Amino acid sequence: MGRGPMASDTDDFYTSGPCHLTAIDWSNSHHRTSVVSSLVNGVYTLERDRLLSRKKRFRYKLGLRHVLKPLAEPWWEFFNFELMKTLTDDDGSIYGAIFEYKSYIVNQNSPHVKVPHYVMAFRGTVLKKRTWEFDLKLDLQCIFNTLHQGGRSRHAVQAVRSMVDKHSQKDIWLAGHSLGAALVLLAGKTMTSAGFFLESYIFNPPISSIPLEQIPGGKYLKDVFQTAKSVVKGTIAMTLTHLLQGQEEYNTKTASWIPNLYVNPKDPICAGYIDYFRRRDFMSEIGAGQIERFGARNSVRSLLVGIIRRSPSDLSKEPLHLLLSADMTVNKNKPTKSTTAHALHQWWEKDTAMRENWESCCIRPYHDGQLTLEFYSVLVLLIIQVAADGNVEFHHRLKLFVNLVLNFLLKFY
Repeated sequence: MGRGPMASDTDDFYTSGPCHLTAIDWSNSHHRTSVVSSLVNGVYTLERDRLLSRKKRFRYKLGLRHVLKPLAEPWWEFFNFELMKTLTDDDGSIYGAIFEYKSYIVNQNSPHVKVPHYVMAFRGTVLKKRTWEFDLKLDLQCIFNTLHQGGRSRHAVQAVRSMVDKHSQKDIWLAGHSLGAALVLLAGKTMTSAGFFLESYIFNPPISSIPLEQIPGGKYLKDVFQTAKSVVKGTIAMTLTHLLQGQEEYNTKTASWIPNLYVNPKDPICAGYIDYFRRRDFMSEIGAGQIERFGARNSVRSLLVGIIRRSPSDLSKEPLHLLLSADMTVNKNKPTKSTTAHALHQWWEKDTAMRENWESCCIRPYHDGQLTLEFYSVLVLLIIQVAADGNVEFHHRLKLFVNLVLNFLLKFY
């Protein structure tokens, strides 16, 4: 979940970076987005500098071996940032970095403008030898919602905690792309549960859902599938919650954390966020918001396994895509060969005409209608009725159940 193979064409800042931002206006959302996405790209380039052995000492003299010039530094130095520290994995790969903004003191004269003192940036997957194995393992953990169990995840969150312990939370920004975006979501949720709300920029984050909208007729199929799935998981979760003693209540602090989310509807890795928020609003409008919340927070596997054992990790265990609040930017421009739907560099687009096709969505906590108890009771009965009918083939029972659910929903829509 990253930029794929060694994309050297995006390593050179002066060729593909936002060189047009010669002066940063931190009150401008486009400037903020361009700067932090450039810092994330700097982490990608740091890792590729390491893999390609690009050194600072690169004199070209007759008789000396040719040494490649490193390309990472302009991605932060152009905006007057300084590299404080790199974050490395067990295999030696650089997956993150901490940058300090050297002009922070000058910008403190504008207290109502968000200005970072430190930015912690995290890259996505790099499919290259000595790096791909660790990255793909984490990609799988994202799919199965077990990222909190990974060593890189624990190290990244510990680095964030260490920075928060030393500095004010308002001075620290988080930023990540793809797999790095998942780390930011995990760190942000974990710190939020401790009462720290960090400014976060999350580019093309992964979501563990089937991209049904990418196939013909998939939009309708996805509506049916996701609604039924939310109902099933939600009712199972609600039932099991009553059976579990000491069940941890949902942490309402997460509603106060408002990350900046950047997605592209043509990117199958992150497009599910658009559908998730749309479906969440629909369930809320018909008074079934609580079922959606329970269903989104749990998988059937995690519910059943959770009865037997608990993960010892102190990191956030809820699905990464579960966000009660977010400021989401949707890039509706058609992908091109040079700018794919998952590319990081789409977010520092300098063409104002292209940015006009960006849609801003303000996501905030929803409020349920009046159908709650009756809605849950009827759906639980439907599940029991359909599941108990052992004389009917499974696919027919599933179709019957989905039809019953949809008919019930349409009565109140």
